[in-house]
Amino acid sequence: MDRPELPLRQLHAFVVLAEELHFGHAAARLGIAQPPLSQQIRRLEDRVGHPLFHREPGRVTLTAAGRELLPAARRALTGLADGLAAARAAGSGRTGRLRIGFAASLALTVLPDLLRRFRERFPDVRLDIHEMTTAPQVAALRDKTIDVGLLREPADEAGLRFATVLTEPFVAVLPSAHPLAARRAVPVAELADAPFVLLPRAVGPGLHDQIVGLCAAAGFTPRVAQRAVEWQTVCGLVEAGLGVSLAPAGIRRIRLRGVAFRQIAPATTRTRVAAAWRHDDHNPLITHLLATLDRGNDRERSRTRV
Repeated sequence: MDRPELPLRQLHAFVVLAEELHFGHAAARLGIAQPPLSQQIRRLEDRVGHPLFHREPGRVTLTAAGRELLPAARRALTGLADGLAAARAAGSGRTGRLRIGFAASLALTVLPDLLRRFRERFPDVRLDIHEMTTAPQVAALRDKTIDVGLLREPADEAGLRFATVLTEPFVAVLPSAHPLAARRAVPVAELADAPFVLLPRAVGPGLHDQIVGLCAAAGFTPRVAQRAVEWQTVCGLVEAGLGVSLAPAGIRRIRLRGVAFRQIAPATTRTRVAAAWRHDDHNPLITHLLATLDRGNDRERSRTRV
């Protein structure tokens, strides 16, 4: 037969009386009258099967059973208090774990500042950061292996919500010795005869189609000589002379001596970076991350106005 659990109210009354060793003082501390306190102690003694206190005129002392129960009672009450505090912290989004997927190029732009500001506000939240391209991020959101994705040019996906983080123009990525590298701005049409280094469409369909669309608007289809999953690799292959590329402007932070980044003309197309999360995920940590992103965007807009 299972042993009944001891009511926490009785344990609390027992601990207070054990500390005060006076029914009147203990009752005052608990904010109750003496008769209810006496009843709680008797009920607890009935459950234990032995007296917990020696009751003498003007004096109360613990019995052997009481001395044995006191440490366990304190641990139980402390454990409950700690559990309640942890639950409140998690419910308000002050603790817990947040799993973030991000496109590698964002490590050069928004990600470091975002993580720094989030950590300053929520130092007790554990951040799990996963580098992945757009399509794998969408799959990871569906599979619930990440909570938030930071990705480029996401397509509308059922069950996901999106918030724009930033937009940025495209630049031409050229070997530094390329004739067009001497110009301040490169007409896209003048890249028509050059081999291209591009991302595979499967890893970022929206961004890939934007780049191909830029070329189509200039009157040609890019001749792809090499493909690479990461922009760092794309730039390395351009430096090696295997082709040229078109890329989001943030890629300029990749510092390679043999690569030149130039504005393109026309410069009307911009690529979008968005935060993505599941529509039915009400994790307060996601709300906090989005608020941190909004504050960062407001600060950036203020700098632009100045």
